[in-house]
Amino acid sequence: MKIFLKLVNNLMAIMIITCISSLSVSAETVAASEQTTPTINVATETKVVEINEESFSCIRDMTPVRHFYVDNLLGDIDSTLAAANNPKGAIYPTGSVVQLVPTEVMVKRESGTFPATGDWEFFELIVNESGSKINKRGFVDVTNRFDGNCFTCHVPAKEKWDFICESGHGCEPIPIDHAMTGALQRSDPRCGEAVPEDGDWMALFKLKAMISIGLTKKWFEDLF
Repeated sequence: MKIFLKLVNNLMAIMIITCISSLSVSAETVAASEQTTPTINVATETKVVEINEESFSCIRDMTPVRHFYVDNLLGDIDSTLAAANNPKGAIYPTGSVVQLVPTEVMVKRESGTFPATGDWEFFELIVNESGSKINKRGFVDVTNRFDGNCFTCHVPAKEKWDFICESGHGCEPIPIDHAMTGALQRSDPRCGEAVPEDGDWMALFKLKAMISIGLTKKWFEDLF
């Protein structure tokens, strides 16, 4: 178990996987990114989403939906679940939290906060047994360690899916399978002791190998 936790912690320290591929940002996105201060439509939105490091905890304490987890920072989990489970797609309510792996999360901000992202704010977290640390946060400029931009990864999702990437939603597929994301979810260090299932060792081993290859490739590209 100690070896397993060490492997997990190493992976958590170096990976951000939701946005693997780096896509070019459109002119409209660039223009949106120049906004330094998000505007909030106070007239139509009275509840403010307060977000700090205490907002994010054990991923398995959230509500599972297929292969990801959801929550709502304003307590309206029923509306978030209704959107997530709508087969025709739906706009998520303010306060919604969507998370595939422990180190990445997206939060639905107040209506009008940042229209270019559908009011979603993206976060990169550093997680360990003590909790969560916000390493990066923003709307169109949050990138992972592979220089993949989270927004450009999610923006291809068809409008009815509200920037949520799943199979058939229009996003580019990521080279990470459900076995790998499941293994990461079951080994979130914020949850206490890991609860591995059969196959998690191999899934994490393959994932670590993919990350090592990706980092090596990026190092050579930066060098030459």
